[in-house]
Amino acid sequence: MSKRFNLREFQQQVLDRLQAQTAGDSRQSTLGIQLGQEYWLVDMTDISEVMPMPVLTPVPLTKSWYCGVANVRGNLYSIIDLNTYTRQEATTRDAHNRVMLLGQRFAFNAGLLVSRVLGLRNTEDWTQNDAHGSITYQDPSGQIWHKLDIYQLLSQPEFLQIGE
Repeated sequence: MSKRFNLREFQQQVLDRLQAQTAGDSRQSTLGIQLGQEYWLVDMTDISEVMPMPVLTPVPLTKSWYCGVANVRGNLYSIIDLNTYTRQEATTRDAHNRVMLLGQRFAFNAGLLVSRVLGLRNTEDWTQNDAHGSITYQDPSGQIWHKLDIYQLLSQPEFLQIGE
């Protein structure tokens, strides 16, 4: 009989290999994502999984950026539309949408809805700019990328207040 395939274990193994590869290298693995028309970078260590949009259960009397609650393998996750939370327009729902589940080190069952995932990016030779407390990068083609700081996001009091 063949060995059972466990997707969660496979994803964790891939993440572990990426982190081990990064540890042996001075570069840090970052994931490129798109929020509306803006490009963002997220540290791979800040997320545990990227998945298609799960089935959501709406929660009444919550802010517009709170999409609802999703059951992911028996665990409840709050799903937040990151584009709406950053005071932009709501994410257009389509097949390219993905949800990034936050890493377990944050002890926070939340997923961030993004317009699309653009893949791993190596920012080693990109120009970095630290201005007004936020970090941006410019890639060799001139595209501006914003750095998403998950810890800072979770530290914002309004992020924890989902009620209207």
